[in-house]
Amino acid sequence: MNFKIKKEYLIKHLNFVIKGISNKNIRPILNCIKFELKQEGLYLSSTDNDIAIRTFITNKEIEEDYTCGKFAVSGKYIYDIIRKLPNEIITIEEVMDSKIYISTANISFSLNCNNVDEFPNLELEESKNPIILSNKVLKNIFNQTSFAASTQESRPAITGINFKINKNILECTATDSYRLAKKVINLDQNVDEEINIIIPTKNLIELSRMFSDEEETVEIHIFNNKIIFKFGTIIMLSRLINGTYPDVSKLIPNEFLLKITVSTNEFYALLDRVSLFSTEEEKNTIKLECTDNTMVVSSNIPEIGNVVEKLEVEKNNQENIKIAFSSKYMMDAIKVLDCEKIELAFNGEIRPIVIKNPEDENLIQLIVPIKTY
Repeated sequence: MNFKIKKEYLIKHLNFVIKGISNKNIRPILNCIKFELKQEGLYLSSTDNDIAIRTFITNKEIEEDYTCGKFAVSGKYIYDIIRKLPNEIITIEEVMDSKIYISTANISFSLNCNNVDEFPNLELEESKNPIILSNKVLKNIFNQTSFAASTQESRPAITGINFKINKNILECTATDSYRLAKKVINLDQNVDEEINIIIPTKNLIELSRMFSDEEETVEIHIFNNKIIFKFGTIIMLSRLINGTYPDVSKLIPNEFLLKITVSTNEFYALLDRVSLFSTEEEKNTIKLECTDNTMVVSSNIPEIGNVVEKLEVEKNNQENIKIAFSSKYMMDAIKVLDCEKIELAFNGEIRPIVIKNPEDENLIQLIVPIKTY
């Protein structure tokens, strides 16, 4: 097997498949990228058994006079070699003794290969009726929910994002038990069977990083133990998390004791200042007190100092509120709300705070207060 290709074409696709190699040395073949050159073009594949990525470079981007074949080589080393080569045409040639030569006009490397026959079968088959979504819609869903997922492996189910589909309604939820983010969208198609799966959050974040800035459609193929995303020249497989996602439907109330509407930018800037005197050891706790139409937000760390800031707000009634919460969680929630004003809804000092765009019911953020009062 040998071929010549411009560096820009090859590094573009290596940037995708490098995300799929294992960082552990349990099985050396999982540290590899598989190159398979066929008449139609070059397939690059990687997997760590949790995710799998395959991308395709058309033969139009490969120089003429190539010979087909396949090999598996250390992903880290070939990625670093190609990345550091000059922007020239690169020659890659497989030779005897399980080696490849990588060269340009003035540079040459040799790199040992692994047994390509040990590379796992990626099982990238397609379902009959895939769900079709825009990459921008998907990326928006991930951005608006992923930050709320847990990072504690002791509860694997909540380290993922819960995808639930009922007919043409897709509901995506993430929670770490202290906060929650839920996004609902309408699909352009009806799904015959109800779907309730948990996708590892870290895999969805890697997926969103592979999306281009240009809008393109994504095919989503869902199976019992995996989900496959197909877009452009890329196919990505993610294993699903086994287990039952907690029923969070009862956590979001329909009625509230008090609703406060406030400027998004002003409230975020206020939180940013007040949180200067909050610490992770104290759970980034700040206090909010609203009397009449004046909100007072404060933070007090005896070893550091205290800060108090006032802000005029709109209320839906004359109820007052005293409550404490994590400034970090509140700022994370506000960051993903793309609106001029936000609504904070309360049911007392020990019940969750709901944060949303008052003109959009499709994205809801919830944070659990901290008992200090």
